[in-house]
Amino acid sequence: MASARRGSEQCDGEERGQARRGVNMLKMVENLGVSYVKTTEQYRKKLHSEFSGLGFPHKEEADDSNSSKNQAGPTEYEKRRKDHISHFILRLAYCQTEDLRRWFIQQEMDLFRYRFSELPSKYKTDFLHKNNLKYDTMSVEEKNHLKDQLINSSYSVSGSTVAEQDFYKVPFQDALDLVRTRKVYLKAGYAYIPHQDIVAIVLNDFRTRLSKALALTARSLPAVQSDERLQPLLNHLSHAYVGQDYSIQKNIGKVSLEQIDPLSAKSFPLCMRQLHKALRENHHLRHGGRMQYGLFLKGIGLTLDQAMQFWRSEFVKGKVDADKFDKAYAYSIRHMFGKEGKRTDYTPYSCMKVILSNPPSQGDFHGCPFRHSDPELLKQKLQSYKLSPGGIMQILDLVKGMHYQLACQKYFELTHNIDDAGFSLNHPNQYFMESQKLLGGGKEVKKEVEVSQRGPENTPSNGPDVPSTRQKSSTQAVDDMGDLDSYFIDE
Repeated sequence: MASARRGSEQCDGEERGQARRGVNMLKMVENLGVSYVKTTEQYRKKLHSEFSGLGFPHKEEADDSNSSKNQAGPTEYEKRRKDHISHFILRLAYCQTEDLRRWFIQQEMDLFRYRFSELPSKYKTDFLHKNNLKYDTMSVEEKNHLKDQLINSSYSVSGSTVAEQDFYKVPFQDALDLVRTRKVYLKAGYAYIPHQDIVAIVLNDFRTRLSKALALTARSLPAVQSDERLQPLLNHLSHAYVGQDYSIQKNIGKVSLEQIDPLSAKSFPLCMRQLHKALRENHHLRHGGRMQYGLFLKGIGLTLDQAMQFWRSEFVKGKVDADKFDKAYAYSIRHMFGKEGKRTDYTPYSCMKVILSNPPSQGDFHGCPFRHSDPELLKQKLQSYKLSPGGIMQILDLVKGMHYQLACQKYFELTHNIDDAGFSLNHPNQYFMESQKLLGGGKEVKKEVEVSQRGPENTPSNGPDVPSTRQKSSTQAVDDMGDLDSYFIDE
């Protein structure tokens, strides 16, 4: 009996260890994703190096479930087994809320993209067939007939590579990311995708499957939550690594309403600067904008009374009188602060939530300007803020590559006249806090802000692919989180 108990404890310890390493790996993927351009060789080399240190499988061999142990050897097989264990434990931990699911799916997609891109061409084709992604391959005759169109529409394709690689005929709705960025040739409702870009299609399928799997896992939570051994583990996993939520601030009440206008020009990220400008001009924001901007202001230090005064005074300047405001809008502001409804203390939106949430429609101003704005309109907006032509081109290049957080970080560097932000940007409120520290000489937000804004002069830039001080190793970043580490120590 004692032996069986020791065996159970050993198994529990092993599973906790795998879960911890799995979260460490996903956090490392997140850190690198906002420090490097994800499609660069430098990003891939850094991921490869970090995987080696964490002991996860990263070799190029395809994994045949029937013979992987014999082909890869016991050591590699054991790594893969532990990888599978950690993934399914993390599904339980990160299926509990929308924000947790969004974070988990994004990191797993980045991890999957890297692993898939490392596969040789033969294994990629095998993977597609095994997962029922059987798209028609263009014939030689069809490729020759459409050769010029394929070259002109796919920037990574030349005359020689058209003949050398396969092109897949895919329904355009399965390739929306590639269509949106104009990377493929479209004809009669089909996108013609070069083999090297098929990862975008696979990722869409992977996202759909993982999202459905997390929804199914969430249905099992009542049974899981009744297990006194498992629930504490899942709680620690889900709360320790998704970053600061900015719901509790020591600056509460230290930001006055008079400061908001100057702070918006100095220290607001572009998404919040855009919302503030729209509110001042239109004296109104729709629900999406009120939620995104209202929670941001809450996070930087506005109290409930200040927020109520701020929104009422602005709306009254428009078409909403004080009585209508109290009836139609005051409740939602109190709800935002946890004073109505379920009494939930809502947290400011992270960059990931802003980027991936419902996009703005006509008349909306919420969302991420780097993700949701037309490039030409974004360029005009950046020009109006007196950014240098060279800096604007750097930002637009990052936007074109869908590196929206890096684009925002470059915006931070240009507007603060520095070469390196020194941090990895994950949250609009983080942007604000880092700006205030920089403008205030490392101090926290003061009641009276007297620092004048630095001019957005053209400064030398290392470019998006050059490592900087913000790129400390993932191992170091993980070691900083001692609370979770101490929880996982085997007893």
